[in-house]
Amino acid sequence: MPKNDKLLKELEEEQRRELRRFQAYKTIADAKHASSSSTKNDLFQFFIGLIILGVGLFWVFQTAQVRTNWGSYLFSIGSWHAPNGVIIIPFLIGIVMLFMMERKIFGWIVTVIGVLSILLAIIMSVRIEFVRTSLFNYVLMFGFIAAGGGLVLKSLFFPRK
Repeated sequence: MPKNDKLLKELEEEQRRELRRFQAYKTIADAKHASSSSTKNDLFQFFIGLIILGVGLFWVFQTAQVRTNWGSYLFSIGSWHAPNGVIIIPFLIGIVMLFMMERKIFGWIVTVIGVLSILLAIIMSVRIEFVRTSLFNYVLMFGFIAAGGGLVLKSLFFPRK
């Protein structure tokens, strides 16, 4: 009889160990499932936020008009107004230096400065205006940008635990 009791106690102990292993496995599996669900939800929020943000930015860019005030004068220094053609002079000097000098590095530097000054002059002459729109459209445009940006930032910087 004592042999059967000993065997019975060993079986009970083995059963308890198996039950503990199963519970530990179940806890790990539940945690993995919860984290993958949370990851999918964060990814879904990120893409929805990105879409809403894109729609808002597209709407704002469609509502804005770009104009230029490229006129006869570009810079004003005191009472002297520099004509737009003056901006091309460094570019032309750089090209002449490229053909004249043996060390072309200085010519390239002046040419690049000339190209950059031309691009800067064009960009500085641009004026962005908002076309007439209703307050409802205005609130929706910037509301979409704020809501989409909020969802994107939330999913990037505040992940769920």
